[in-house]
Amino acid sequence: MQDNYTLRPIGVVRTSGDGFTLAIEEPFRAALTELSGFSHVNVLWWADQLDEPLFREMTIAERPYKKAPAAVGIFATRSPARPNPIGLTVAQITSIDGHGGLVHITYIDADEGTPVLDLKPYLPATDRVRNARYPEWALDWPEWYEDSATFDWGAVFENAQ
Repeated sequence: MQDNYTLRPIGVVRTSGDGFTLAIEEPFRAALTELSGFSHVNVLWWADQLDEPLFREMTIAERPYKKAPAAVGIFATRSPARPNPIGLTVAQITSIDGHGGLVHITYIDADEGTPVLDLKPYLPATDRVRNARYPEWALDWPEWYEDSATFDWGAVFENAQ
């Protein structure tokens, strides 16, 4: 197994009062061609604010969710604290300015300036599963992406503020 890989951000997350934008660097803007035909995009991003040895060594999260067991493996969470702090968010596209390299989206759980690693179109044929299974402690979570916008996620997380 190779010990190191090189990742090159393609852009950054921008936030404003109007929402969220993925600002794509000039060399990658041509890759936005025809993305406007999709309603959603999978955004892979680097959790740079948690890219520290302590977080990369974590394998167990102590009760990250209120109804979860006392200890949950990092791979059973969506936490950005993990061996490689890669985040994945499905985002709804509101508009695209291909020339300016701007992909406007409704929401992303990443901060201002977060490096964007890649974009992949959301495709039901590859991204949706008919009979998905998840643990009992997550059964009351929303079933659909759109329902997450009004769901009280603060009631789910153990250390929600």
